[in-house]
Amino acid sequence: MDKVKKQIDTLREVLRNHNYNYYVLDKPTITDYEFDCKLKELQGLEKKYPEFFDPNSPTQRVGGSVTKNFETIVHEHRMYSLDNSYSKEDLQNWEARIKKLVDGEIQYTCELKYDGASISLTYENGKLLRAVTRGDGFQGDDVTANIKTINSVPLQLQGDYPDKFHIRGEIVLPFAGFNKMNEERIEIGEEPYRNPRNTASGSLKLQDSAEVAKRPLECLLYNITGTRLGLKSQYESLQKARAWGFKVPDAAKLANSIEEVLEFVMYWDEQRHHLPYETDGVVIKVNSLQQQEELGYTAKAPRWAMAYKFKAERVSTRLHSITYQVGRTGAITPVANLEPVELAGTTVKRASLHNADQIEKLDVRVGDEVYVEKGGEIIPKILGVDLTKRPLHSEPTKYIEHCPECATELVRNDGEAQHYCPNESDCKPQVIGRIQHFISRKAMDIDGLGGETVALLVNEGLIKNYSDLYELTKEQVMPLERMAEKSADNLIKGIEKSKAIPFERVLFALGIRYVGETVAKKLAKHYKNILAIAEASKEDLVNVDEIGVKIAESVCDFFNSEKNNHNIERLRRFGVQLELSADVLQNQTEKLKGEVVVVSGVFESVSRNELKKLIEDNGGKVSSSISSKTSYIVAGSNMGPSKKEKADRLNILLINEYEFLQKIE
Repeated sequence: MDKVKKQIDTLREVLRNHNYNYYVLDKPTITDYEFDCKLKELQGLEKKYPEFFDPNSPTQRVGGSVTKNFETIVHEHRMYSLDNSYSKEDLQNWEARIKKLVDGEIQYTCELKYDGASISLTYENGKLLRAVTRGDGFQGDDVTANIKTINSVPLQLQGDYPDKFHIRGEIVLPFAGFNKMNEERIEIGEEPYRNPRNTASGSLKLQDSAEVAKRPLECLLYNITGTRLGLKSQYESLQKARAWGFKVPDAAKLANSIEEVLEFVMYWDEQRHHLPYETDGVVIKVNSLQQQEELGYTAKAPRWAMAYKFKAERVSTRLHSITYQVGRTGAITPVANLEPVELAGTTVKRASLHNADQIEKLDVRVGDEVYVEKGGEIIPKILGVDLTKRPLHSEPTKYIEHCPECATELVRNDGEAQHYCPNESDCKPQVIGRIQHFISRKAMDIDGLGGETVALLVNEGLIKNYSDLYELTKEQVMPLERMAEKSADNLIKGIEKSKAIPFERVLFALGIRYVGETVAKKLAKHYKNILAIAEASKEDLVNVDEIGVKIAESVCDFFNSEKNNHNIERLRRFGVQLELSADVLQNQTEKLKGEVVVVSGVFESVSRNELKKLIEDNGGKVSSSISSKTSYIVAGSNMGPSKKEKADRLNILLINEYEFLQKIE
């Protein structure tokens, strides 16, 4: 049996190497026929000796497993979005911001931004453990069975890989494969696929992995994530990933200045049309991983990376009409309804006109031939009007004065571009929008309750605000359209389960204007409960870290409303969490109250993020830059010389991680 196992292991290794040469290096060393013969030999042996089954064998790439429901997996490390830039000035401003936060020279790694479906692959002991879609960045779908069918995804790594790590990348469909698929579909009378990106994304959620195996998908990798990986730079990590067996595009380049970055951008803006894949820009990353760690993240994106988007495609089409949408805050958004036109691989029928000022500035009129562009390649927008094609008797657009939904007269606050409908209580899109926000995944995350069901509940008169949800019964929801008994049970259970959602998310769910996830966490941490926030004055609120006048005024306005306070009182009675839990409070102290702490360098016993959390949990404020307000610096090894010099100049104390831990013990 040892001889058989050795034969199987040898065949697997040989096939992996040939697979790597063909799909990753694009340098085949044997013919397709020879490869197929070896694969069939291995399949025969594995069938005869099932005790030697290996889920990561090259034979498993043909697919065959069927997934009815894709399991939701929480990402061990969040998958952030990227901030976008569109000009040299944008990049220079970004460089100026990061130079204030880190020491020393900054090198950049420039990489092409491929347009596909984001994926996170997890490897343990050199084997593919799991593949998860990006989802909302916090959690995604487990699509491992489908990803295993992609030949450029290694199932077994080679070389000096870490014990465990995550690697992020993009699943793409090369133009050649996409065109071939469409030719085959047209030949059998099927509708051709729209564009490579959407086709690649849709492939990941096909239930039959054998169908995925038929599609010529590729996986391009660009980011390694994990702890204590022994890597020092982004560029090194790309080289390592390539050596371990991943398909890493070789266009990446090191740049020593924004001028060199722009040279890379300009080159690829011209050359991208010769690439085998769709690409819509360049991603620029601070090369040093230590500097990346020091720069950290905003609520949405890493500070150490920036996407430069290539100039968007522009087309012209006819504007048929302008309609007006009402958002959950009452904001009115004018929408241009267009003659359908192909733009960047999709059919565009509508575009945003933003506000009354934009309409006036562009002098957009119904019947005009307008220029449309996808802003940031996502949201279509109108750039201008072809005046040579304007109809003779066209009339200037007159912005509406009353809400299109409830006919209430619109208001426009001083200094604001948008008009608002002030009828919060009875304007249906506002009522529905606020409840949809309340139940959303990052807020109360109520299972079994979606946006359409919320609209049905409001339209049927079963609820008028989010506190009404907690009085719903199974008997009330059963008669709703598409609501079976099991669905009704799940909805009621989901509402009940939401009572355990922590306070900071409840605060975000309330939909207070300008209070996003990050601000909600700051307020919850500072005030501990809803009553304290409600009683806080504008002056008190402004003194909270990162709370400005605009946010403070909005919070005060919210709690000055009798209706809002009534809803909150009802939420309290129903058992919704309106204060920080005992567990959270137990880990929080005021030991560092009033202290502003900078964390710099590399640490041994705790990670930088753990240090920051300890500072905040003990009432301190973490700052990324040294100033006269800095109380002291927790300094690790490799602290930048200019930071040290500034600390000495301002006479700021430096302590090591062990002294800090002793301080909060």
